[in-house]
Amino acid sequence: MREIKRERTSEILHRLAAEFVRDNATKASLITITRVEISPTGKEAKIFFTTLPDKEQETALKFLERKTPEFKMYVRDNSRIGFVPHIDFKIDFGERNRQRLDEINIE
Repeated sequence: MREIKRERTSEILHRLAAEFVRDNATKASLITITRVEISPTGKEAKIFFTTLPDKEQETALKFLERKTPEFKMYVRDNSRIGFVPHIDFKIDFGERNRQRLDEINIE
């Protein structure tokens, strides 16, 4: 898959995932889509997220895994990317660590 197309697909999936979470998640936690990684072949996508509060991340992961088939249909119905890749939702531990470093540097 060409780099430009991968970037565009990543942007579309990021926007659609944020909309899907906004419309379907409960208000028990705030789920933020942080980034999307598309495999070089374009057949797989990892969608990374964080939650507030932190302790809700496992619950959010189970929710997103359960809703993955609905999300794929949402992508198919709300975009023109053609082939919808296999989607895995992942907790963004890198973002968590960056936030902790920021907190340490502030203190």
